[in-house]
Amino acid sequence: MNIAVLVSGGGTNLQAIIDQIENQILHGVTIVIIISSSHTAYALERAKTYGIPSCVVSKKDFSDLDTYDEAMIKALSGQKTDLVVLAGFLSLLGPKVVKLFSNRIINIHPALIPSFCGHGMYGIKPHEAALTRGVKVSGATVHFVNENYDEGPILLQKCIEVFSDDTPQSLQLRIMKECEQVILPAAIQLIADQQVYIEDNRAYISSSLKGAGEGIS
Repeated sequence: MNIAVLVSGGGTNLQAIIDQIENQILHGVTIVIIISSSHTAYALERAKTYGIPSCVVSKKDFSDLDTYDEAMIKALSGQKTDLVVLAGFLSLLGPKVVKLFSNRIINIHPALIPSFCGHGMYGIKPHEAALTRGVKVSGATVHFVNENYDEGPILLQKCIEVFSDDTPQSLQLRIMKECEQVILPAAIQLIADQQVYIEDNRAYISSSLKGAGEGIS
């Protein structure tokens, strides 16, 4: 399965995917392109290190959403992409991309959806909100992407305990290492193994898709 990984910053979740491919934990999967929303993202250096094709498609470089949408489609389609993986990608994809790759885009969100998600909830903000609310557990969610922020079918979630002395930064780091970097590669493998189907905006995991809803392939 060919995947495109979309990034905006350092690319730590990208690195987790690369490492699992290198170690053959994640198998039958090839990163065909890394697309950054920023010209200065360190993730582009990671792409160079591993010889993975990369490019920048930044919304700021386009006059309107439609041309941005078309540029993203061109970048993705040129590499015969089967699955689009948003690994810390902070830009909203355009409607044409979402439609063309319907049920073939997944995102990692640093909270347990439906909590602390939606427009503006990215980076450190979900962790700040979680601590302000006083939750006892938090974590990460892998979900499919639709036209609305964080409203697509949930595929995987993993939680950790929130400690009384946690800061937004310490919670962010632990969720990244213990949740995000575990379930994002796992979700990719499930899709590569054709064990995921979607029905009524819900994602299901099954070893047999006979009689099920819309399979992911």
